[in-house]
Amino acid sequence: MKIFISADIEGTSGIQSWDEAERTHADHREFRELMTGEVLAACEGARAAGATEIMIKDAHDSGRNLILERMPPFARIVRGWSGHPDAMMFGIDESFDAALYTGYHSKAGVEDNPLAHTSTLRISRLILNGETASEFTLNALCAARYGVRSVFLSGDEGICADARALVPGIATVETLKGIGAATISLAPASARGAICEGVERALRDRARQALPSMPERVEIIIEFSNPVDAYRASWYPGVRRHGPRAVAFASNDYFEVLRAFR
Repeated sequence: MKIFISADIEGTSGIQSWDEAERTHADHREFRELMTGEVLAACEGARAAGATEIMIKDAHDSGRNLILERMPPFARIVRGWSGHPDAMMFGIDESFDAALYTGYHSKAGVEDNPLAHTSTLRISRLILNGETASEFTLNALCAARYGVRSVFLSGDEGICADARALVPGIATVETLKGIGAATISLAPASARGAICEGVERALRDRARQALPSMPERVEIIIEFSNPVDAYRASWYPGVRRHGPRAVAFASNDYFEVLRAFR
């Protein structure tokens, strides 16, 4: 069994501040440890369920957060950013049996996590076919384009609820809940235990696994915080202005939507 893991940090248990997610800040050292621990827990659960090969995409910021020395010998790690439109899912293809997500966070425009955003802080809201979308929305549909099911996600309470609404049968572990600028979090050891058990259970319970519904035509609207960014983005072929701070793009090919978004 071949498994793909997309790993972020803003939904890691305990996280609360942007300083903790920033590679150049001293606080990042502790939280890259915690991010690495949750990825390892997912690997252990996958291995217990029969996984023989795991590819891990370090999908936060620089793509250089995971502590490589602690990665299991049966894993391969994608670091940095190739520029490919699959972005946080780069490396996935039709050969994978399932996709897992760790450290995921709520979408821009909601209060479920003090660090809620979608791709970049320059985006105030991302709308896909009329619904506010998260990074997970983009990435689960990316996996589905290859025929790969998204079966497990860990992260804050809001993104877990969104994942369950988008993907029938996905298993989730809620690591934290945002309240204003504060968070209420599981202890990291508890989160790691729940992730390991949740991944193993999700991979064994194939009857519950399903692909999200892939619409025939996808329209994406990107609302920027600054109208200057909307002006710049409006020059991409096929993009149209959608008010003073937003642009829109539509296609029957989801890959073209990802290409336009990147």
